[in-house]
Amino acid sequence: MNASQTAKISQLLQFSDSAFPVGTFSFSNGLETAAYEKVVTDASSLEQFARSAARQAAFSDGVAALHSFRAAAAGDYGKILEADKAIMLFKMNDEARQMLRRMGKKLAELGCRLFPEGMMKQWLGDIEAGATPGSYPVAQGLAFQAAGLSEEDLFASHQYGVVNMVLGAALRCVRVSHYDTQKILYTLSFEIDPLYEQAREMDLYDMHSFVPQTDVLASLHEKGTMRMFMS
Repeated sequence: MNASQTAKISQLLQFSDSAFPVGTFSFSNGLETAAYEKVVTDASSLEQFARSAARQAAFSDGVAALHSFRAAAAGDYGKILEADKAIMLFKMNDEARQMLRRMGKKLAELGCRLFPEGMMKQWLGDIEAGATPGSYPVAQGLAFQAAGLSEEDLFASHQYGVVNMVLGAALRCVRVSHYDTQKILYTLSFEIDPLYEQAREMDLYDMHSFVPQTDVLASLHEKGTMRMFMS
């Protein structure tokens, strides 16, 4: 089905909506522990944390999403599996891997209903058989390609999702208002294009993200006894 530009904009909004049923509300991308440890305490430190999360994701999850999008467009299923395994091997902490697997499978299940003729069904079958991890960035790449959206749309939605996940969690565990979070979201939107220009040229095995404090916070969260979020 050929979609008009208006329909494509609507689909981009749908896939980027925080209410899209893949479980993003269950995760904080490490913010909960950052708030508990007083690393993030206000709007200024929240903006820095969200920017770091976006940059870290751009050069890892974002790269995997772009490669799966291109592989789906080329009909190269082997490259899709390669991207799926590469991003999971890249993640240092178990909760990050768990987050990607849970959200990835949810999107794959939904994608099979939205795009019954694409590669999503085969990929979901491999996830259920334990043949591939089923990561969320790869699911995003498959879904956006099946919908006829562009890789620029994919990357923008991916970045929006990362930042919005952090900001949504912040409203529940940091002293900030909706005004603060919306200003941060608007500010960081101007940083998506430069990140895309770098990520689009990266090979799967060029993925990188040196944010050690985030990994330390994630390791603390795994052993934490007080929590609102999975990650």
